[in-house]
Amino acid sequence: MSSLSVKSFAKINLGLLITGKRDDGYHTLETVFAPINWYDVIDFSDSGVISMSCSNINLPIDDTNLCIRAAKSLQKYAGINRGVTMKLHKQVPFGAGLGGGSSDAATVLRVLNDLWQVNASSDDLHLLAVALGADVPYFLEIKGLAYARGIGDDLDDLGFTLPYYIVTVFPEEHISTVWAYKNFYPHFDRELPDLKKCVKELCLSGKKEILPVFENDFEPAVFDHFPVVKFVKSELLDAGSVFVSLSGSGSAVFGLFEREDQALAAMKLLPEAYRMSLTPPGFSMEQ
Repeated sequence: MSSLSVKSFAKINLGLLITGKRDDGYHTLETVFAPINWYDVIDFSDSGVISMSCSNINLPIDDTNLCIRAAKSLQKYAGINRGVTMKLHKQVPFGAGLGGGSSDAATVLRVLNDLWQVNASSDDLHLLAVALGADVPYFLEIKGLAYARGIGDDLDDLGFTLPYYIVTVFPEEHISTVWAYKNFYPHFDRELPDLKKCVKELCLSGKKEILPVFENDFEPAVFDHFPVVKFVKSELLDAGSVFVSLSGSGSAVFGLFEREDQALAAMKLLPEAYRMSLTPPGFSMEQ
């Protein structure tokens, strides 16, 4: 290998219900992951040691970086001394609820498992992924829609893709996952919708009436503390989106549109300083 470039796609959460809190401090949840056409690019080059650089100077490139942690975890698992130089072209905003760091970590595991000829089993890779973060297994294992439970690592590949144009907007507001879990308004005693059944019905029938069940439990607190995020939701709804929601723990907001011209018009209405992406219907992370 001289050099290899690989895309790491982001995700949105179509519905995110926080269902309880475990004794170890982790919260349990139910959610539906959907891939979007917003991605980082990682360049891999041969090296005697594990190292990385990043196009965003605000992102650490030491042992706290998920790419470095993923590479070192696979190196330790395999008991090898192989190295790699990684250059991360960071385009997915962090602190946005889009899973960019988790996606990058999954890409590193998948690529190095091949390049280093580790040939780790899917079960072993899953365990390495879970140790890096709850969202990492999704990016490692599934290309389209997935239903997740537990801490987000217990996955069902739904075999569907969303039938909408997706406009994803980052209003230049970083919200940490730690802050989101500390400040959300819990209501664990409610009756939960069957997200898995609802998303299948949505994809097969296209019935817009189903969409309101996909609530995000972080949204009320995020809107209360970060009014600019609420503003983006209002703008997307005014522009004709059939459904708008916060993604993950925020601050990115996504809107579903039935027509491409509506989606493009909505993007033009928002401030130019906001980063955003457009994902076509039927999108998956196949490359």
